Amino acid sequence: MTNKTINRWFVVFGAVLLQICIGAIYTWSLFNQPLMDAFGWRKNEVVLTYSLAVFVFAFSTIFSGRLQDKIGPRKVATIGAILYGGGLMLTSTAKSLTQLYLYYGVIAGAGVGFAYVCPLSTCVRWFPEKKGFITGIAVGAFGLGSLVFKSVIQHFIVHSGISSTFFYLGIIYVILGLIGAQFLILPLAGYESTVKNSNATKENIFSPLEMIKTKSFYLIWIMYLFGCMSGLLVIGLAKDIGMQLAGLEASVAANSVAMIALFNASGRLIWGTLSDKLGRIRVVTIMFIITAISMITMSIVTLNYVTFFVSLAGITFCFGGFLAVFPTITGEFFGIKNLGANYGVVYQAYGVAALVGPIIVSNVGGLKPTFLIAAVLAILGAILTFIVKPPTLDHI
Repeated sequence: MTNKTINRWFVVFGAVLLQICIGAIYTWSLFNQPLMDAFGWRKNEVVLTYSLAVFVFAFSTIFSGRLQDKIGPRKVATIGAILYGGGLMLTSTAKSLTQLYLYYGVIAGAGVGFAYVCPLSTCVRWFPEKKGFITGIAVGAFGLGSLVFKSVIQHFIVHSGISSTFFYLGIIYVILGLIGAQFLILPLAGYESTVKNSNATKENIFSPLEMIKTKSFYLIWIMYLFGCMSGLLVIGLAKDIGMQLAGLEASVAANSVAMIALFNASGRLIWGTLSDKLGRIRVVTIMFIITAISMITMSIVTLNYVTFFVSLAGITFCFGGFLAVFPTITGEFFGIKNLGANYGVVYQAYGVAALVGPIIVSNVGGLKPTFLIAAVLAILGAILTFIVKPPTLDHI
């Protein structure tokens, strides 16, 4: 298969298949109790594995983005699929926390980071006329990974035990990930100008070093940080929020997990598509406003079943949108040629956001004050959308 013969929708198929596999990293909560029961580890020790994996995932995109711009997305995605699936197979042999952290947190986490950027940058190059829509599909598939594999994982845990579950999942992820990676082929040079309605224009091409010298980069990075923080905060604490602040039964509050996955995934596709029609920055402004209103509601209103789920839906719907729109903004501001490397740097805002929320919770003494702080940051993010402008190489 070459870029001369491939249909661009096959590229999308490969991207979706790969993203669904690595998106299964969001199913980690299903492993917590089985690991505690099997090895006698404490909850905070087990949960740390997921935090480590997300950190390594985000950090490794810096290197994988640069590498895929040099050797191509197919090779880097192949490495990612092998690391991710291989990490899970190694996890099946883990008998200590150190092994668990190394195999799942570092190796599997790096696998996700290596594979994540490749589908985004590849699809954007094949669909220059609808970048937001196609990015929404790619990152939406990542968000759906937890839903797709949830029942599979639960079945394996019940019938095969936790260690065997990791092994079987590793095999599945390697096979499907490798298949998906082979479709990630870049179009020939000049392809964009041949696509109808692509509105192809001469763009400035920024290297990562040139990008970080611009004011626009720092504004985008801060906006991305503020946008991700609210979503990551409520996703990690959704069940606890429902029980503590809305007074819901544990079984009812647990429904928030499935709802988050649906709104997160649909937000990626819908906001990505809207950004093609309304403009990227305008859509980001709207998402910040919705996020701020939802976080203010969570912080000052006495929550019940309706207000809890509506607020949660608004936050996670926009969170998915931020993850769909910012890769496209990065490409349009700093050029498509180095999108993998550049977005790997921008994406570090996501990793930092995952750490900032818990730090605020532990220092301000409660969920509601934290939500109010997040709302203020969302308002600041909306203000920044009126300041940020595309950079020019002349200003470096």
